[in-house]
Amino acid sequence: MAGRHRVVILGGGFGGLYAAKALRGQDVDVTLVDRHNYHLFQPLLYQVATGSLSPSEIASPLRAVLRNQKNARVWLGEATSIDAEARQLILKDGSVPYDSLIVACGAQSHYFGHDDWEAVSPGLKSLEDAIHLRRKVLYAFEAAEREPDPARRQAWLTFVIVGGGPTGVELGGALAEIAHNTLRSDFRSIHPEEARILLVEGETRILTTFPEKLSAAAEQSLAELGVQTRTKVKVTGIDESGVTLSGAAGTERIESRTVIWAAGVAPSGFGKILAERAGAKLDREGRVMVTPDLTIEGHPEIFVIGDLAHVATDAAPLPGVAPVAMQQGAYTAHAIVARLRGGNVAAFHYHDKGNLAVIGRAAGVADFGTFGFHGVLAWLLWLFVHLMYLAGFQNRLLVFMRWGFQYLTFSRGSRLITGWPLQGEQE
Repeated sequence: MAGRHRVVILGGGFGGLYAAKALRGQDVDVTLVDRHNYHLFQPLLYQVATGSLSPSEIASPLRAVLRNQKNARVWLGEATSIDAEARQLILKDGSVPYDSLIVACGAQSHYFGHDDWEAVSPGLKSLEDAIHLRRKVLYAFEAAEREPDPARRQAWLTFVIVGGGPTGVELGGALAEIAHNTLRSDFRSIHPEEARILLVEGETRILTTFPEKLSAAAEQSLAELGVQTRTKVKVTGIDESGVTLSGAAGTERIESRTVIWAAGVAPSGFGKILAERAGAKLDREGRVMVTPDLTIEGHPEIFVIGDLAHVATDAAPLPGVAPVAMQQGAYTAHAIVARLRGGNVAAFHYHDKGNLAVIGRAAGVADFGTFGFHGVLAWLLWLFVHLMYLAGFQNRLLVFMRWGFQYLTFSRGSRLITGWPLQGEQE
């Protein structure tokens, strides 16, 4: 084992995990470092937040995933810096040497300079976010049940989602199904189906990465579920009592005790560390400008992939979606092996296999470039693709069973309010 090429991967998300798995059987030693001991399937976080799935059903222990890969090990640790000259990844409680480093740190919620909004308008990028949001959503109905004042009760039953991308659309549809179906007969003083769900977007339409026809179909599906969409409006203020919007008609105040942030993401802060310690160049959003082979200029041993990478030859950064990170992870593994064998690889090229989004029960949109469609078929395709990408057969089986039971009964079995209390819950 001594003297073998040491590959260190920072981050156990889609990019990092696919890189590690692509190195299976190669003459290298792989160390995967993550501050969590699990791989998270982020596209289904909203289903944890809305009680459809349990956290363990969309997360798999990294050690279990890599159990049979003898050349790979997992370190639970938090990276704080890098010594590019000595080729050491610095951790909070130690360091790990590398010959090749793959940085796959992912992204975080971006509040466009209003970081104070995060405390009252949670995003959805981690399991902790999802559990926090689930608590916040379910508590709103509980608080409304006990609230005698009609105006305050309506504020508890008003849900505002900021951002009309796939996450916002999927959240809107799921919240509507909770209110109209799951909780319909659970309360005595309120009618959950009368909850107001508002999706706001600053652009001219929702799902801007999809063709206009599919955006319109998604908006129609949301309307049928009772979700109101508001486009061409900007959020100018968020506090514990609601949100302030600005649009062509002027300023509008909406009283809401549940404002959910789905408007944007920012790359990991590790990009700044790479800039300071390895001379990496950053774009305006903080992404690392990498060469066509996904390495840092001047440091061919450091690869940056996923949400943190901006390929210098791209007209615009590739979208921060799982398929990009997966393909980049596999590419970096192939590039490392090719170098060790004295060869080279062509520049990374992303193969776009299409976009999918689900709106609600038996409703989805699918875009494959030359053609697209919406409705039940798109919904079924979304279900199949997400099941196949889940890590672990057990999780696939559990999620499949959950979805089937939920479709037949409208029941969401993970409607638990944990972690008492939330900020503002006792007011």
